[in-house]
Amino acid sequence: MIAATLSRYVARRFGSAVLFMLTGLTLLVSLFDFIELLRRAATRPDATFGMVAQIAGLRVPFVALQILPFAILLGGILAFWRLTRSSELIVARAAGISAWGFLSAPVLVALMAGTVGILAVSPLSSAMLAKAERLDYAYLRATGGVTAIAGGRLWLRQSDRGLDTQGVAILSGRPEAPQRGEAATAFVMGDVSVWRLSAEDKPLARVEAPRARLLPGRWVLEDAVTFASDRGGAASRPETLTLPTELTPDRIETSFASPDTLSLWALPGFIAVLEEAGFSAVRHRLHFQSLLALPILTAAMALLAAGFSMRNARRGGVAQMVGAGVAAGFALFVLDKITGEFGEAGTLPVTLAAWAPTIAGLLLALSLLLHMEDG
Repeated sequence: MIAATLSRYVARRFGSAVLFMLTGLTLLVSLFDFIELLRRAATRPDATFGMVAQIAGLRVPFVALQILPFAILLGGILAFWRLTRSSELIVARAAGISAWGFLSAPVLVALMAGTVGILAVSPLSSAMLAKAERLDYAYLRATGGVTAIAGGRLWLRQSDRGLDTQGVAILSGRPEAPQRGEAATAFVMGDVSVWRLSAEDKPLARVEAPRARLLPGRWVLEDAVTFASDRGGAASRPETLTLPTELTPDRIETSFASPDTLSLWALPGFIAVLEEAGFSAVRHRLHFQSLLALPILTAAMALLAAGFSMRNARRGGVAQMVGAGVAAGFALFVLDKITGEFGEAGTLPVTLAAWAPTIAGLLLALSLLLHMEDG
């Protein structure tokens, strides 16, 4: 009963410190982000103060999710240092209560925080970040979105089920605004070229069309002229062609956007579509694995905070231990960035690149606690 009461007490102190640190760090980072957006908006007459504030506000959940592991580390160090300084944990351990007993509740709090982050905050964060990116492209950047590549031309690749189940079709065109009578969300391209290839990458046909509309499940090519290889490259008469597709306007836009604009629930399906269309989904798979690792990473940060801050103050060296804990947190952050770059480059397997910082932090925390508890 005493151990359970102590665990709940430590969990409350830990949770309040983490919440305080998360709120403070999120507001601080968001403030710097807002100042940077104001600087970029200074040369944009259409970007009002309210629009900049809206973009910064939409990015707040994303910032909070990114900061969560470090908020748990710093908040945990603060909470455990206060408990050690007031001799509460020292008395508890002297009474025979193991550190593993009263640390289970804070670790559970950290695990729940990471789980809520990926299951609930991630969908909200991705939706708000996607809207913030669209506003950023519209008001703060000279060019943006999918039209900001290849001189304004958009290149797409998809599976070609019309000629060969394993074939591909490569589309190129200039995105245009929908005409009168079309939905504002319709995706339209002008000056369209389509190259249809077999499974062995042999050219089958080339299609030229002045305009193409993306409808549910198909591209509609207006006044399309086909140059088929089996006819010696002779041109056909202009006609309306239909090309099956699994692409949608949202998927086209998202394929060029950051994987952070996709939630945990949307990533598996989107990865399957990307890979089927022939695109690289390494960044998206890396982000998906990183989200899966987040609850374990937060639990490791809680254990790491305990390992670096539960030293008896009478022995001295407390400040050095706390500083070492902060340094270890930033070292894990650097390791995460390095392994992420190696993962995107294909040097490391995606799963290893995403889980390496989590495993390293967990092993370091367990080693510290075992040394502290069992000598």
